[in-house]
Amino acid sequence: MTQHLAPSLADIERLAQAAVEALPQLFRDHLAHVLLRIEDFPDDEVISALELESEWDLLGLYQGRHVGMKGDEPSGVLPDMIFLYRRPMLELWCDGDDSLEAIVSHVLVHEVGHHFGLSDEAIDSIEASVA
Repeated sequence: MTQHLAPSLADIERLAQAAVEALPQLFRDHLAHVLLRIEDFPDDEVISALELESEWDLLGLYQGRHVGMKGDEPSGVLPDMIFLYRRPMLELWCDGDDSLEAIVSHVLVHEVGHHFGLSDEAIDSIEASVA
């Protein structure tokens, strides 16, 4: 019997990097200093701050100052970061019809939208208009 292993953090990172490379150059230029972090789940601080019912409730997160807020950055500010959460994305993949590549790309693009200062509603509207 062949044993299949779940995609690793490194596998998800490779998919996310491929999704970044597929973005138009203008977007990639703005992401040059944004760190991409792949973790299994959000940490307790994020779960509490977002009032999540469970660590399974979040696929990705943008932390930082969006592009429109750049300029007068206070000293000691952390770099902008996009977090992708592997285990919730794997659950979505196993329970649905979308490929893992499509899920990772969707979550990444959603968080990139937040980097540009877009609301969830604006991102959903843009995605719906191109679907």
